[in-house]
Amino acid sequence: MSETPAAVRLLGPAEVRALAAALDIRPTKQKGQNFVIDPNTVRRIVRESGIGAEDVVIEVGPGLGSLTLALLETGARVVAIEIDDALADALPSTIAEFAPDAVERFSLVRGDALRVTEIPGPAPTALVANLPYNVSVPVLLHLLALVPSLERGLVMVQAEVADRLAAAPGSKVYGVPSVKAAWFADVRRAGAIGRNIFWPAPNVDSGLVAWTKRAAPPSTTVAREAVFAVIDTAFAQRRKTMRSTLKNLVGSGEAAEAALIAAGIDPQVRGEVLTIEQFVAIAEALAAQGQSQEAGAEAEGAGSAGGGVDG
Repeated sequence: MSETPAAVRLLGPAEVRALAAALDIRPTKQKGQNFVIDPNTVRRIVRESGIGAEDVVIEVGPGLGSLTLALLETGARVVAIEIDDALADALPSTIAEFAPDAVERFSLVRGDALRVTEIPGPAPTALVANLPYNVSVPVLLHLLALVPSLERGLVMVQAEVADRLAAAPGSKVYGVPSVKAAWFADVRRAGAIGRNIFWPAPNVDSGLVAWTKRAAPPSTTVAREAVFAVIDTAFAQRRKTMRSTLKNLVGSGEAAEAALIAAGIDPQVRGEVLTIEQFVAIAEALAAQGQSQEAGAEAEGAGSAGGGVDG
């Protein structure tokens, strides 16, 4: 049986400001600090995420604990990653005060989410976070790669970033975040968030992005890094054709065209219309092309070594 959700008090505007004042914390844009002050919003985020008492949830940038408490309210275990020492120091006592029955289900990882190399404890099943907007995409992609046990998640990001993450091929905002996220998961927009639920109110709109893990990453014989290198190259000059952009990776337009044709891709298309599976096919064609060239060079070298001069 699932554990009964715990009695938890959530943070409202008064509690958030009181906690910040006690810590002498003044939110800064540099750290992407915009604290959520509306209990209804954090409950909505948790509800949209679909997590329950059986989940182990990663939260990035818990701040003063607004979303953390709402996550604990479900009965789930929460692993929070916090880079700010003052906030990290205060969080355990906030949990003890507002969710005393949930203390044992909470753990804290101090450090930069972009540089975390492991998540202690049981394997996480979900990622739910109000991500710092200046590093939201790198953090999301890093954790998706680092923690293969993640099954689903919901993150709050800048509205424009949410659109990019959920964009389909051919969309004006389809780009590197869209394709790389598609490697790991099926991504969708899950709603908008008003500015007035934050303190201080940001000068950008926010959006929710939900994702569920793909049954399996695209089937491929090459490493994810090789596929991502093709993606990065394709969008470095997004208005150019794949033949034109890919030559920067392989050395010539002819080699790029040959690889694209081998992958079943029109050399004149732009990267903005290609799916993750098509980028995988290109990476595989490039790898085969490289192996062919290496084999040719080895054969030529063996021929030269074997040749003799009659005296």
